[in-house]
Amino acid sequence: MDRYIWEALLFKKILGLKSRFKILLYRALGLRLGKRNRFENGRIRRATQIELGQYNAFTSGYMLWPEDAPFKGTRIKIGSYNYFNRNIMIDACGSIEIGDNNMFGPDIYITDSNHSYNGQVSPKDLPMQKGKVMIGNNCWLGAKVVILKDVVLGDNCVVGAGAIVTKSFPAGSIIAGVPAKIIKYNAN
Repeated sequence: MDRYIWEALLFKKILGLKSRFKILLYRALGLRLGKRNRFENGRIRRATQIELGQYNAFTSGYMLWPEDAPFKGTRIKIGSYNYFNRNIMIDACGSIEIGDNNMFGPDIYITDSNHSYNGQVSPKDLPMQKGKVMIGNNCWLGAKVVILKDVVLGDNCVVGAGAIVTKSFPAGSIIAGVPAKIIKYNAN
């Protein structure tokens, strides 16, 4: 057998075993997840606040990051059949919901909160402004996209690389820019 085939099979098996071990560990820590999820190198905090469907793939550098405080509900809820490319951070103090069949490019940041600021006190000493983020089904977010507090993306949206999304967009929107705006609309 060709050396490259052996190399690919070997690495695939090793990464698969590491992923299965992580799933066992995450389940023991309270993560609720469906079957056949895959986790490469990354981190999860407060696993009891996260719920995942099935067949999601998280590549290297993922961070599922609920607020580091006791909470009996779900702060991050992700559907099924989503692909998360490397270095994605989902930072939830309120609630972040992601639907099914989405693709996320590398280096994406999604947050549902902002620091408070009044000019006289350090932001670290002020309360967080918590909100909600919702991403529908069949969306595609390009590389280095930032999704900010209180954004709702409808189904079938495309977000261009490098966009900073500060407001909500309806289903079928193709958006890009800083701040993001509609550049095309697909009314399917």
